[in-house]
Amino acid sequence: MNIKIVSNKAQISIIEKLAYEIWYEHYTPIIGKNQVKYMLQKFQSHKAIREQIQNGSLYFLCEHDHKTIGYISVDISDGALFLSKIYVASDERGKGYGRKMISYLETLAKEKSLNKISLTVNKHNTGSIHMYKKVGFVICSTAVKDIGNGFVMDDYQMEKSV
Repeated sequence: MNIKIVSNKAQISIIEKLAYEIWYEHYTPIIGKNQVKYMLQKFQSHKAIREQIQNGSLYFLCEHDHKTIGYISVDISDGALFLSKIYVASDERGKGYGRKMISYLETLAKEKSLNKISLTVNKHNTGSIHMYKKVGFVICSTAVKDIGNGFVMDDYQMEKSV
């Protein structure tokens, strides 16, 4: 698997397209189609991704055999590497790519002298929670965040020491 930093509009467009495919497939049963649509427009549109990168977020494309299979987004926050987004295309899940992506982030955190990776995950996203626990994340707390338009993110906060 090859992981490369996103640095141009074409790569942002690839992420936007992949986000729409993954989010509608994965999140509609968890949070409903209306919230998925709202969150994609607010957080994963081309404009939103570009603004996040301009504000310091790092996005990475993940490829295998010249095919984009997923993406990652991280921020440095409160002395930790905050894993904002980690997504693998549905037809590529179960092949160990998520574990490899986490391993890449562990190395990145160490390079930046950070001692933990933190993330938030929807409380009903059981498959992702299971994967995070398998690679060493633990649930630290819960958080409910109003994201506007009558929607909330009802999440676990998880951490992993590196």
